[in-house]
Amino acid sequence: MEKVRLGIIGIGNMGTNHLKSIQEGKVPELEVTAVADREEGRIAWAKEHMPAETAFFSEGTDLIDAGVCDAVLIAVPHYQHPELTIYALEQGHHVLCEKPAGVYTAQVRKMNEAAEKSDRVFAMMFNQRTNCIYRKMHELVTGGELGEIKRVNWIVTDWYRTQSYYDSGSWRATWDGEGGGVLLNQCPHNMDLLQWICGMPVKVRAFCHNGKWHDIEVEDDVTAYMEYPNGATGVFVTSTADAPGTNRFEITMEMGKLVCENDRLMLHRLAENERTFCKTAKGGFDTPECTVTEVETDGINEQHAGVLKAFAGRILKGTPLVADGVEGINGLTLSNAMHLSSWLDREIEVPFDENLFLEELNKRRASSRKKEGTGVVFDTEGSY
Repeated sequence: MEKVRLGIIGIGNMGTNHLKSIQEGKVPELEVTAVADREEGRIAWAKEHMPAETAFFSEGTDLIDAGVCDAVLIAVPHYQHPELTIYALEQGHHVLCEKPAGVYTAQVRKMNEAAEKSDRVFAMMFNQRTNCIYRKMHELVTGGELGEIKRVNWIVTDWYRTQSYYDSGSWRATWDGEGGGVLLNQCPHNMDLLQWICGMPVKVRAFCHNGKWHDIEVEDDVTAYMEYPNGATGVFVTSTADAPGTNRFEITMEMGKLVCENDRLMLHRLAENERTFCKTAKGGFDTPECTVTEVETDGINEQHAGVLKAFAGRILKGTPLVADGVEGINGLTLSNAMHLSSWLDREIEVPFDENLFLEELNKRRASSRKKEGTGVVFDTEGSY
């Protein structure tokens, strides 16, 4: 079988996880031929766990320039995602970028422009799109059989993280190193799924609490309100400090309600459209007839390996990606709007002033604290 030669830029938590998946044979179409990391300890680890013929670099640009791979997987701190993606595309490499696409939409817009000019494959690591339940929700909501969305509620507080996690990297949980907290580290998945399934809101009002539960300078507790073009409303709640956490995603529509919780998708289907029933029912307390069933799915949930397989498949055979790279700006637009709303203490219309966002972000970067990381690399299995 023909293989894609892959270079991994960043061999921390996620880069190591992806390497192990490929080494374990989960993605036979990929072969890791090069690794880059600025931490000497991570390169030393990689040399112990990879074939002698592997090429090792301290800089991602050097790996790209070396001509030892066809594609790169970018798994470095967030600010570097766009610049490395642009450079790799310009040098003729296919790119799979870890989430988020970047820290602010203005830099991601430049990345997307470079991708549009390139004939290379550009993909995002939105592994939650492989989940059979979210795929089925996308199918049911966008398919139209349940009518218009009326309300969206997602409380996702099962992203629990300890202080040790935040202390592990010098860049983690700082405005200058990471660019944000739970919205930019854990929730790019949720931001992407929200827009993929429900579409983009036109207004956002958010409250982001910085260092509420941990010794960090960025947000670890968020509550956001959203309004959609058709008048639907939404509430998004997240935190990295709730134990036990909750993950309940509920979408109320004209023909019923979808509830995703505990790895099950329940459909509360109405016998007729609620809007019609409301206008025609004779009794003041009448309610539409409703049946509740568990929605069947194909049961497939390949996560990161599924994204890697699709990336290789697109390069080798032209088959579909899980998530096209240019779509990464959508979820980032949501989190940027939430940050900006909280910073300015007011409602934000989408699209917003990208220069204003960057100005506000840079104010926080200017006073961002410098810290030493412990260098600990955690096994990410089961953390997503």
